[in-house]
Amino acid sequence: MDMYTVFQIVWWILLGVLLSGLAVMVGMDMGVGTILRYVGRSDLERRVALNIIGPHWEGNQVWFVLGGGAVFAAFPLIYATAFSGFYVVMLLLLWSMILRPLGFEYRSKLPSARWRGMWDWALFISGLVPMVVFGAAFGNLFEGVPFQFSWNLTSTYTGSFLALLNPFAILCGLLSASLSVFMGSVTVMNGAEGVIYERGRKLARFSAVLAAVLFAVGGFWVKGMQGYVLTSSPGAGVPQTPLQQVVTLIDGAWFGNLHTHAWLWLLPALGFAGMLFGLLAANARRSHLAWWSGAMAWVGVIATAGAALFPFMLPSSSEPAQSLTVWNSSSSELTLTWMFGFAVVFVPLIVWYTSWAFYVMRGKVKAEHVAADEHSY
Repeated sequence: MDMYTVFQIVWWILLGVLLSGLAVMVGMDMGVGTILRYVGRSDLERRVALNIIGPHWEGNQVWFVLGGGAVFAAFPLIYATAFSGFYVVMLLLLWSMILRPLGFEYRSKLPSARWRGMWDWALFISGLVPMVVFGAAFGNLFEGVPFQFSWNLTSTYTGSFLALLNPFAILCGLLSASLSVFMGSVTVMNGAEGVIYERGRKLARFSAVLAAVLFAVGGFWVKGMQGYVLTSSPGAGVPQTPLQQVVTLIDGAWFGNLHTHAWLWLLPALGFAGMLFGLLAANARRSHLAWWSGAMAWVGVIATAGAALFPFMLPSSSEPAQSLTVWNSSSSELTLTWMFGFAVVFVPLIVWYTSWAFYVMRGKVKAEHVAADEHSY
């Protein structure tokens, strides 16, 4: 295996790591926004929930930058095709996420209950919609995305916005939202006391069970799908375009990698184990253990999807032979090499800084402290 192939695989793995970090860290914050009106029945209770994630939510957005930057630099053809084809979805994601900082910063500027209630709904929307879109995007990868290339590699999206909201994509979106709600619930347990803690615990147990059921249903659904098989291509590590390959659709083919490499079944097992341990930990009031179990569940789910799809990254339902893979959509060896050097330095630095920030700001958020602090959310 030459070094170019090695770096292509390494960056495929790193992209999975970054997407997992995004799901865990950003999903945690958005989960709190989604459940805000449930765990907080009064204005002060909702302020407590917001101040639990208040010191961290802006910093966690760096995972969006890392994920988008990695796709842009390591797999530019994926970036160009997806962002042009999913333009309406991207705008929906953008506008929903614009509501987040507005909700945090403007909510407590006026004492009006109507004013604050409006921003509570804005935080709910900006927490739920992005996570549903995140999961639905993975669902559409299994269904295939309606795009095709012209002779000069100009991509054309041939589908509609509503086509992206197909039943399987919606199921994946609900799975993503349920895991986000679980992470938000145990985060509330980590930082709150009393009735807010109990509501978070109740919701954590429900969302863990729901996530496990949706993950299982999704697995059986994928088993009955037509999957993509790369029948002929120039091969790994060879300069190529999506116009130089043959792809066949075969029933159940998405399970091909797992059948060929039995150890890959450990990945969905990891996802189910994280959900089960998360449920047990929340039930036992071990909220920090539940948080790590939720992170494990996210890693298992995303790794399962990646392993099943490999080497496909953006399958085409319009022209399957023009599907984008790890081999035909990556940057040059020089680019991947330089980027790997930067990643080795900065990704551990970001993980260290994030861990340090959470350690320094650990502890419970007291309602009386929130009420007395004019600078709190």
